[in-house]
Amino acid sequence: MSSSGVAPAPDLSALARPSGGFAMLAIDQREALRNMFAEHQAQPVADEQVTAFKLAAARILTPYASAVLVDRQFAFDRVVAESAVAPGCGLIAAADDFTSAHGELVGEVTIDRAVDPHQVKQQGAVAMKLLVLYRPDTPARPRVAMVEEFVDTCRAAGLISIIEPVSRAPLGGGEWDWDAGVLAAARELGRLGADLYKAEVPMRGQGEEDEIRKRCARISATVDSPWVVLSSGVPQDVFPTAVELACAEGASGFLAGRAVWASCIGAADVERELEGPAAARLQRLGDIVDAAVGK
Repeated sequence: MSSSGVAPAPDLSALARPSGGFAMLAIDQREALRNMFAEHQAQPVADEQVTAFKLAAARILTPYASAVLVDRQFAFDRVVAESAVAPGCGLIAAADDFTSAHGELVGEVTIDRAVDPHQVKQQGAVAMKLLVLYRPDTPARPRVAMVEEFVDTCRAAGLISIIEPVSRAPLGGGEWDWDAGVLAAARELGRLGADLYKAEVPMRGQGEEDEIRKRCARISATVDSPWVVLSSGVPQDVFPTAVELACAEGASGFLAGRAVWASCIGAADVERELEGPAAARLQRLGDIVDAAVGK
């Protein structure tokens, strides 16, 4: 803590571009990614197919990313062993354990106890990430406690902490407001000490630009840390504008996967698609972040 009594801002440069913005790639999708492959083939999707895609994405795309997020289940150890991450691209370990429940592929999330923060740091990770499900009809205390434990664990290991709250339907059913959940999650979890907050794009990036910007500004006013957007739920062609609007209202970039590489799934030559359209999309998104953050 500084002499003024205020804790110094964490050093996030290991995740950032020279501009100070974040252009981070997510390849930590698990069963959701398997399901994406299954839509394009008749045979079962083996673990190795999922792993091979993640390794190819890391090798081909991380030269254009400021950081990359990788999961333990399919790829983290292999990515490290095969030196698949480009120099200068920060490595983030996913520290969340997903369980199917409530009719959802990811219906419950806990801290993954199999992810040892000290070990992943030795393997080169500079940060860990935790997904948090926000539901309007479930108590806040378990979510808050999980985030606080995660933040403390990261801090003790000398790792940057990233939380990713997402808005989910109430377990009790009935009508609900997804966008209200995005903002409510920020209010509940955005001031618990995480070093970086990963948010869903308000209105999923589709709607009046002024309204999207207004809601992004509310996230900026609510969250204590820098924040970035994710791309799940946002159409690929809409995401660049969504990043631009969010950054105009205080966001510092993105940590995204589907908007970069989803169109490569099922392609006849996946690596060629990663090297061409996916790499071009990631470079464009990085340019958008640089231009917005550098203003």
